[in-house]
Amino acid sequence: MTWTAASSLFFAFCIGHALADFPLQGDFLAHGKSRHAKPVALATGNAPPKLLWVFCLTAHALIHAGFVWCLSGRVLLGLAEFVAHWIIDFVKCEGRTSFETDQFLHLFAKVVWIAMIWGQWV
Repeated sequence: MTWTAASSLFFAFCIGHALADFPLQGDFLAHGKSRHAKPVALATGNAPPKLLWVFCLTAHALIHAGFVWCLSGRVLLGLAEFVAHWIIDFVKCEGRTSFETDQFLHLFAKVVWIAMIWGQWV
């Protein structure tokens, strides 16, 4: 991998992250992914399941994982992104990190994925 290819992939990862974290997340996932958020009524009018936050956080992390997988062509990196994103967002929703730290950790993960490709570990 060349420096140009690595920087291009990082830029693409950043675009994917921005899309997945903002317009593709939406209010439902943004609020629903926290286990401390007030439960929202479902479209059916039924009460939401007690573990709705797990589904919302998982769906959000899967969107991110999909971008990493599609952009890198490596399913292992998609899985790593899924796990990393899920944990980082869970910690943020627990109030243990700030928004800025959360975003830094997500972008740092992208640097790690590129380093793994560069080092031919994946």
